[in-house]
Amino acid sequence: MTITRINEFTAADGKEAELFEFLQELTVYISNSAGNVSCEVLKNQQNASYIVVIEKWLDEAAHKQSLANYPAEKMQAAMSLIGLPPKGEYFL
Repeated sequence: MTITRINEFTAADGKEAELFEFLQELTVYISNSAGNVSCEVLKNQQNASYIVVIEKWLDEAAHKQSLANYPAEKMQAAMSLIGLPPKGEYFL
């Protein structure tokens, strides 16, 4: 059985397009990670600062390994694009 990870992001003021672009580029990394089934980035139609990333994984461990392998400096560079702390949960 796969799990689904839903991540919620709110862009910093004026950074909506940059955050959306970063998250779209991140899907290439996620899609190529061991255990990933699918990944998509969706922007809210009424509020462009609200973006969700929906990931399907073989298991939670695969997702956590993918996070551990992602270059910390790239994630740190993207933090200025985020207005509120991101949220994420696993679903069956």
